Amino acid sequence: MEQLEFFDVPSPCIGVCRVNERGYCQGCLRNRDERFRWMEMTPAEKLYVIKLCRMRFRRQITKDNKTSKTVQQDIHPQQNLF
Repeated sequence: MEQLEFFDVPSPCIGVCRVNERGYCQGCLRNRDERFRWMEMTPAEKLYVIKLCRMRFRRQITKDNKTSKTVQQDIHPQQNLF
């Protein structure tokens, strides 16, 4: 038995249960299968899902930053706000 199996991995749910356009929960960024199977997953599987959620979050932040810079450039093409 691995040491990991002695500890319960808490759910990343934050109570914002809405699905975005890509099929991920807007609160925790898990997909449907990851949300529904959470209680059946091993601790290793849960940690892997959390790792995936972190990667999805980073991608979303990067995408949002690029989008906001593009919008600001469109609104103020002569001004460099940053």
